[in-house]
Amino acid sequence: MVHEAIAATNAIVVLDVPLPGIVWGWIITMNMWAKSIGTGIIFITFFLLKKYPEETGFIRFPAVVVSIVFIHLFLFFTVIDLHQMFRFWHIFFYPHMTSAITIGAWMATGFVGLLLAMAYFIYMHPRKDKEMYDKLLGYTVILAIPVTLYTAGLMAQSTARELWQMPTESAQMILAALLAGSATMILLGGNRFNNRIKKDLGLILGLSAFSAFILYMAEYIFGGMKAEEVIATLEFIKGGEYTIMFWIGQVMAFIIPMVLVCLSIKKESYYLLKIAAVSALVGLWVAKHVWLVIPQLLNMS
Repeated sequence: MVHEAIAATNAIVVLDVPLPGIVWGWIITMNMWAKSIGTGIIFITFFLLKKYPEETGFIRFPAVVVSIVFIHLFLFFTVIDLHQMFRFWHIFFYPHMTSAITIGAWMATGFVGLLLAMAYFIYMHPRKDKEMYDKLLGYTVILAIPVTLYTAGLMAQSTARELWQMPTESAQMILAALLAGSATMILLGGNRFNNRIKKDLGLILGLSAFSAFILYMAEYIFGGMKAEEVIATLEFIKGGEYTIMFWIGQVMAFIIPMVLVCLSIKKESYYLLKIAAVSALVGLWVAKHVWLVIPQLLNMS
């Protein structure tokens, strides 16, 4: 039954009501979390191979495998969240380049192609094709940036969600990738890294955590000045039902890693970095989930 006809465009509105409840739930949280690891490990691999080429050559293959696994997890959770998941191929054959998800899908496809090429070269001819791997790694890093950022664009396109602002969300996506990438690399490299490399990884982890925490606190304290909707949204973490979960995420993702990194560098003992890495990865999921859910709890009608 036709509800309304718009004369200017001849467009017919069949259903025009707000969707009740949480539309983007834990599936999208998994999407963002896995993407942060998949792109972040590439950023950190590029950094280590440029600064410590002799000491870190062994990470080439395991790093690209980790990236492939988590990027495919990201793609899996993206597809299953689609309302018509078996029509995802329409993105490639009937693209609308005004949509962040379309641009992200094309970028992610190219990113995966480069990852698979890197894995092939380093696995089939590990000694001969290091140069080809490193050359492809440079292009992969460039492509990892829009793949990391596209979710920020998608969230910013959401109407009536004032908490999700493009500049802030973009910074959070990059910081999440650096946090997750350095944490994963600490766990991946283990004791095979010397103390200089561990210190650098700890600094990246600690500075990423500090920067992300400052951004969250800025939104927490000053965000309500932007709009009444943001004030209402933040009530869910200022004494509301998500208060405990919000602070668990902040403490585990940012505060604990910052403290442990400072202690490990001060004492020149880096065994604490593994605890910091695990805490950062777990806490990042919680922090992302709370920030994703709370704007959707507001009744738009």
